[in-house]
Amino acid sequence: MTSPPAGFSDEILDDEQVSREHRDLGLPPLEAEIEPESPQVLQLALWAVILLMATSAIYLGGRLFLPNNLAGGLQAIQDTLHNPMFWKAAAVGLLAQSIDGALGMAYGITSSTVLMASGAPPAVASASVHIAEVFTTGISGCFHLKFGNVDQRLFLRLLLPGLLGAVLGAVMVSVLDGAVIKPYISLYLLGMGGYVISKVFRQLKIRRSEPRHVGKLAVFGGFVDAVGGGGWGPVVTSTLVGTGQDPRTTIGSVNLAEFFLTFASAIVFSALVGDGPWPIVAGLVLGGLFAAPFAALLCRRLHARTLLILVGSLISLLSLYNLFSALSG
Repeated sequence: MTSPPAGFSDEILDDEQVSREHRDLGLPPLEAEIEPESPQVLQLALWAVILLMATSAIYLGGRLFLPNNLAGGLQAIQDTLHNPMFWKAAAVGLLAQSIDGALGMAYGITSSTVLMASGAPPAVASASVHIAEVFTTGISGCFHLKFGNVDQRLFLRLLLPGLLGAVLGAVMVSVLDGAVIKPYISLYLLGMGGYVISKVFRQLKIRRSEPRHVGKLAVFGGFVDAVGGGGWGPVVTSTLVGTGQDPRTTIGSVNLAEFFLTFASAIVFSALVGDGPWPIVAGLVLGGLFAAPFAALLCRRLHARTLLILVGSLISLLSLYNLFSALSG
């Protein structure tokens, strides 16, 4: 019998093994080890998330059917299903959500990198990712609230500065010429790919100190997330955990704040980008719906370090391709 490839486990990894790897690498914990807690003071945030998600669903449905009658709406759906970009986006959504489900990070940067490599302009790629993420980040935020994973003080310190950075980034990437900014975004995503790989080679070292410059960090994280299509979680979560914050409540607080940033970015992109991203948004959402079993398989059969190397290498190689295409074109 042949031995499994390097990085693959010959046995299914149990929850304890996966959780230990995630703690060592500073990745989000498994849902099974989340400690339930009553989210008393954050009920308003929970209802805001639910209301904004419902509003988004109504808006998207209205955008599809209100300009036309039922037959026109059905024709729009049929046209979308025949759009090659829809199916490319569905494959990207499946891949990115599988990675995110196994690692708890990298959905945005994976999606944006692959979409740009498939020919989507930077603004359309980032817009599509953020509009699709309204629902995934909203559901994630609700669960973190339900299980008591949100620190109210940290959440509020992240929220307004992060919103400012996200709106500024979304406006910038929407109004500038895509050909001009694509090399810079490719460089940023190349750096993020290297950052993902670097997590393999360093142990998480916790320093017990009060986090400084949280507002500045949130502005920067929100800005690069909107411009590059992803990066809020890797930038903000890793920095805060490295200053000694509890990983569970840090991840929960950052995830909840991410929903509001994503929603704000989606509004800006919807107003400025136009009709370009809608087939891609539909594909990302559809592909993500089928990702759960693949995420579970990756989580159980691949060590976290192996998956980090694969994801980081994919992002880096595609970013190099995007950079070369932008400079040579």
